[in-house]
Amino acid sequence: MSSILLKNAQVIVSCDADDHIYHDCDLLIEGPKIAAIGEHLQAAGAQAIDARGCFVYPGLVNTHHHLQQAFTRNIPCIQNSELFDWLMCLYQVWSRMDPDYVYYSALVAMGEFIKYGGTTLFDQHFAFPKTTVKELIDRQFAAAAQLGLRFHAGRSCFTRGQSQGGLPPDVMIESCGEVLEDCERLVKKYHDPAEFSLRQVVIAPCSPFSVDTEIMVESAKLARQLKVRLHTHLCETLDEERYCLETYGARPLAWAERCGFTGPDVWYAHGIHFTDEEVAFLAKTQTGVSHNAVSNMKLASGVCKVPLMLKLGVPVGLAVDGSGSNDASNLLADLRVTFLLHRLISSQEAPSAYQVLKLGTVGGAQLLGRPDIGSLAVGKAADLFLINVDKLEMVGALLDPASLLCTVGWGKTVDTTIINGQVVYDGQRLLGIDEAEIKREARRKVESIYADLPV
Repeated sequence: MSSILLKNAQVIVSCDADDHIYHDCDLLIEGPKIAAIGEHLQAAGAQAIDARGCFVYPGLVNTHHHLQQAFTRNIPCIQNSELFDWLMCLYQVWSRMDPDYVYYSALVAMGEFIKYGGTTLFDQHFAFPKTTVKELIDRQFAAAAQLGLRFHAGRSCFTRGQSQGGLPPDVMIESCGEVLEDCERLVKKYHDPAEFSLRQVVIAPCSPFSVDTEIMVESAKLARQLKVRLHTHLCETLDEERYCLETYGARPLAWAERCGFTGPDVWYAHGIHFTDEEVAFLAKTQTGVSHNAVSNMKLASGVCKVPLMLKLGVPVGLAVDGSGSNDASNLLADLRVTFLLHRLISSQEAPSAYQVLKLGTVGGAQLLGRPDIGSLAVGKAADLFLINVDKLEMVGALLDPASLLCTVGWGKTVDTTIINGQVVYDGQRLLGIDEAEIKREARRKVESIYADLPV
């Protein structure tokens, strides 16, 4: 069993249940888990990492992403669009998706995520054009395995196309049977519920304006039969709210509840436009919310009621959302934006900087049903990152290590990322792939996709 010994860390911010902050300490990793935290630790044969001058944090947990959007970023013609218009443009790109597109976009987005301290990533992949094979999420799992990333794959879908009053083009529509069959295949092939699992599957119909009631109901039944979690977009925009009232005769949450899509095994992306009474219902049922601050800002969708959710006890985690609406897969940068957004809107009612960090670690772990990750404690998964704060620009900024990432922020890649007890990024390169080769192939794929599309 391999072991790693972090020596002389200036600070270890644990995010554990007691909010321990360790000073001038060592951290011993044995196999996939943390074996000890303390002073003057010894471990014969362990790989030693000099952590002098470093702050150590739990790895960040991203609870909502669309990896495919790594290839739909910074597009001139939709810079000022809101969600529905933005989607109508990008469907043109996603309808051209094939396995190589999925594989290389995953490597690009996952690689960026790891370089900025990310260790666990949930993705909701919804694009399955009729022109390609179903085995697309398989390529995401392959990319994650190469990088050493802890990966939760959401098998999403479109079942309501434009001819049925939905938003997506009909070329991307699947039947309920097709979707459920592939969900079951993926769960049987990839889902590992064991402690320290690196791969899990979530059943995740896309959104109220792209699926129908049947797939929501049947997805909930299947997920509970297979003992996996459920996810969807909900209450993201006022356009969505109007759509639900016109199409289902109910507000989004009432429709989701009618479909069996509430409870402690369910979490929603965005959740911006819940009423106060609906937030109370989420707390009562322990239905979670993934907060996507940067994406919501770019698409002018609104501001999630995070302070109220935390006050009432709603499970909340953080996410970057798709690269196309965030333009990055950098959850580390989003910590500071999230903190500042709520300070602006809610002042003293806003979550503290340290609370925001915990949303990005233990909060995300809770949404994913992972008590084994999210904090640094003996017996927990060895998922963490180091930043070297012994720099000129950090002088005078180190008084509160628990708040640093949200108040001052960290605008650089981290110095080391460790996932499941393995170094996957050493501050210079991702250890699981040849970055130069992947960059070349990914660029070729992007060029071929956009060869005859207006941008």
